[in-house]
Amino acid sequence: MCTLVTREAPDFTAQAVMADNSMQDFSLASLRGDYVILFFYPLDFTFVCPSEILAFNKKLAEFKKRNCQIVGISVDSQYTHFAWKNTPVNNGGIGDIQFPLVADLNKSISQNYGVLLPDGIALRGLFLIDREGIVRHETINDLPLGRNVDEAIRMLDALQFTDEHGEVCPANWKPGEDSMKPTAAGVAEYLAKHN
Repeated sequence: MCTLVTREAPDFTAQAVMADNSMQDFSLASLRGDYVILFFYPLDFTFVCPSEILAFNKKLAEFKKRNCQIVGISVDSQYTHFAWKNTPVNNGGIGDIQFPLVADLNKSISQNYGVLLPDGIALRGLFLIDREGIVRHETINDLPLGRNVDEAIRMLDALQFTDEHGEVCPANWKPGEDSMKPTAAGVAEYLAKHN
C-alpha cells in the first residue's frame, strides 16, 4: 500500500444504489468540481459498518453545506446494498441513506485505493478529494476501528480554509481559530502566541 495524497484520485464507474434507491452507473468523475469524502467499509450487514454509515448520513447536511459529496463503497453487490438500505435499522439495516453506496464486486476500486485485504474485503479507508480530483487527506483503519465523522468534517474545513486563504492549519485547528502563514516567521509568530 502507498499513499494517494497529492495524487489524482483513481476514477471508476460502477453500479451504485443512489439516495432514491435507484441502481445506476456511478462515476467518481461526475463529482468533479465538488469536494468528496470517499469511504470504504468492509461489508454490508455487519457490525461497525452501519454505525459509520448512519453517522455520515446524520451529518450529511454539514457536508452538503460545504459542497462536499459523500460516497460509500464496499465489495458487496448493488443488490446487497439495496437490501441493506431497505432493511429497518432496528432489524440490522441502514434505512434511508441519502448518499450513493457503490458496488465494488470485482474489488478493483478497493485495489486501486490500496485498501483491499488478501481475503477480499476492504479496510476502513477514507479519502478527502478536492474539487480538481486530487486526494488531499486519507486515513485507513483496521476493521474493528470505527471512524470519527466530526474529524472528517474538521479536515474538510481545514482543506477549504487553506484552499481559500493560502494559510496552513496547525494541530487541532478548527474554523475561527488562528492559522499560520506558511513561512518561518509565520510559524514563529503562531507558536509565540499559542505556547
